[in-house]
Amino acid sequence: MKSITIKGSERESVGKKATKALRNAGLVPCVIYGGDKPVHFSAPELAFKPLVYTPNAHTVTVELENGTKIDAVLQDIQFHPVTDKILHVDFYQLFADKPVTMSIPVQLEGNSPGVRNGGRMLFRKRKLTIKALPADLPDFFKVDISKLRIGGTIAVSSLLSEKYTFLHPDSTAIVQVKASRTSVDVDDDEEEGEEGAEGAEAAAEPTAAE
Repeated sequence: MKSITIKGSERESVGKKATKALRNAGLVPCVIYGGDKPVHFSAPELAFKPLVYTPNAHTVTVELENGTKIDAVLQDIQFHPVTDKILHVDFYQLFADKPVTMSIPVQLEGNSPGVRNGGRMLFRKRKLTIKALPADLPDFFKVDISKLRIGGTIAVSSLLSEKYTFLHPDSTAIVQVKASRTSVDVDDDEEEGEEGAEGAEAAAEPTAAE
């Protein structure tokens, strides 16, 4: 999984007054949990843009001014209810030998024949939560819908792997195609076969010129 670097400064004071001063200066107070003790630091709000305002999943490398580097994942983020400014960020420290829980985005690939025939596609799970070692975290899950017909469903069971554990039942639907009033469930192969037969018959019939 791709990693984003966030450069920050360790916080000496964590009181309300110090926190308010940080926010007034355009800095975001943060905490990293999961290690021997919580690590309090602050970083410019702009540094979080590629981490927060994206549909992709990333790990984070926090670089502090004292040279310390900590690998982590985003655990929680608080926004101001009116301005949407980032108020606080919690991270969880990563260790190579400890599984971590993370939500991974789903990307659809291909064109569904069910949708081409008028069906309505329902994207049920745009993210899937898994538990895995940091090295086994995927950037995304690719789901091929090129054979998804009307009434068809692609479930979590199609993505099972020994590298990670899904925190969803295997039967959880990721994407479905439902029938609509205008939909017609036509098999692409049958449609091509019918067109081919009609073409052969037309070729066999004599033309007016003959």
